[in-house]
Amino acid sequence: MGSSRSESSQKSTSALSTRGITYLILAVSLIFLLSPAPNTHPGGMGGGLARRQPDYPISATKEDAHQTTRKLPARIQSLLSQSQIVGKHLEEVKEGKRTVQEIIHASNAAGIGSAVHIGRGSLNRNHKSAPMTYTEVASFLKDFLKKLNSSNIKNKRATFHGIWGAYHELAVKWLFPWDQEYLIRMPPRREDNSLFLSIVSYRDEFCPETLQEAFRKANNPSKLFVGLVQQNCEEGKCRSGVLEGGKVEDVGPDPDCFALFCASSVGTQYCRNGQIRVLKMKETESLGPYMARFFASKLWMGEQWYMQIDSHMTFLQDWDSLAIEMLENAPSKKPIISHYPPPHTADLVKKASVAAPRLCGPVFANSDLEAQIIRLEGSYNYDSEKLDVPRFAPFVAAGFFIAHSDILRDVPWDPFLPYIFMGEEISLSARLWTSGYDIFSPTHSLLGHRYVRNHKPKFWETIHRTFTSGVHNPLQMLVLNRVKYQLGYPESAKDMVKPKTIFTAVEQYGMGTERTLDAYLKMVGLDMITKEVTYTAWCETGMPPPGFEKYTNLYLTS
Repeated sequence: MGSSRSESSQKSTSALSTRGITYLILAVSLIFLLSPAPNTHPGGMGGGLARRQPDYPISATKEDAHQTTRKLPARIQSLLSQSQIVGKHLEEVKEGKRTVQEIIHASNAAGIGSAVHIGRGSLNRNHKSAPMTYTEVASFLKDFLKKLNSSNIKNKRATFHGIWGAYHELAVKWLFPWDQEYLIRMPPRREDNSLFLSIVSYRDEFCPETLQEAFRKANNPSKLFVGLVQQNCEEGKCRSGVLEGGKVEDVGPDPDCFALFCASSVGTQYCRNGQIRVLKMKETESLGPYMARFFASKLWMGEQWYMQIDSHMTFLQDWDSLAIEMLENAPSKKPIISHYPPPHTADLVKKASVAAPRLCGPVFANSDLEAQIIRLEGSYNYDSEKLDVPRFAPFVAAGFFIAHSDILRDVPWDPFLPYIFMGEEISLSARLWTSGYDIFSPTHSLLGHRYVRNHKPKFWETIHRTFTSGVHNPLQMLVLNRVKYQLGYPESAKDMVKPKTIFTAVEQYGMGTERTLDAYLKMVGLDMITKEVTYTAWCETGMPPPGFEKYTNLYLTS
């Protein structure tokens, strides 16, 4: 089901029945992308993908398709002509010559159809459909993952291009249109100091302990809601991580983080109250940490604040209210607090009296595996004195940040970044800053992080077992071209990368429009052409970056 096979079959197909059914399938899958008012079932989309499948036999003739079209609701019939316009240009989309948005825009300009424009700034605030529910979201995502897993099983010997092609095909058909609908039907934001905690766990025995400590040490546990994406080996032949001497052994099923927490004395009441929303994934369905965080972000149900952490953390007492207080003290309308937390062995009570470490140093990683992607060096303690005002910082760490939940609308996670382990943090940092968010380090450390997890399973080992050994590295390098293109790497320009499907909807999940990427790169000292890093004294000295000098007085110490 690789991309080359898919593309060649599309080009060689000439039968009218196949072409007609292809257009109709595309039309139905694009309905939620094009429509300002999805015709949902009374209970939402609880049936997930199954309710999205067209109600006609796959072997239908062109006339059968026309008969079925006449049976569809009037609203859907009115969209079919517009959808078929896109279908007629499907090869151009696959080859990267035009985007879906460009085709829709051209048809609107020509007076053909009346599709809703999609993408940044296009969300319809007056949308009348009910917000998506947790049940609806989880049902859809489970069905999508089930379809992807079935595809992977059938394509065990696929090349890295084939693996990407199979994912892209399903993402374009299901996940991308659904995400567009989700962004329109996002739950309304509450202003009650509620906090959503995004946690992704990959075969992690420390996950239950992390959940227990998060609630036990929260100042307002009744306002804490968790979105847990749990990726476990639950049955069948489970394998260990790589042990001493390179051995891998059979092991038992992974601990069920959700079940263990809910059975604990700490967790029972919060599970009963519906404060833990979980998406359980099979180990073989894992798409890497970035996509797991994409899924976790969809479990958010309107909480005011959004925090993202790893599943092996420790917490300072009252960490939740302290984090919110830091946001409120930051000199910005759109602040985000982030850094690499200290090790889990750190005494967080003692560290509360000293300034937190800050994340300042980027490098162009030059190993063959990393291929010049930006890697962030560890956080360091630069400040001799702790202040009440968070200091500016250049980067966001994926394992700990907190911001207003508006980031889910302003900077939605990208559904076309599966299988990557690197590139997440520099992409997120640039997208947030160009969308108007100012990055700060915490005034003092709130969480600890378990950095060393020797011999524990890694998601790329699952990729190798699912497909073939060694396939993850070239697969990740292929997908990273999307991140590198967004950041301005010349070697990842559109005319340099194949397949062009790497760039599907790339602008929708790209940089913001409030500030330029060039301004961000200059501020943090990165040159994507020469691969050089310029020293930025402002970060290490704790002063505001260029352009923010008006806040200097906040950071002057005696």
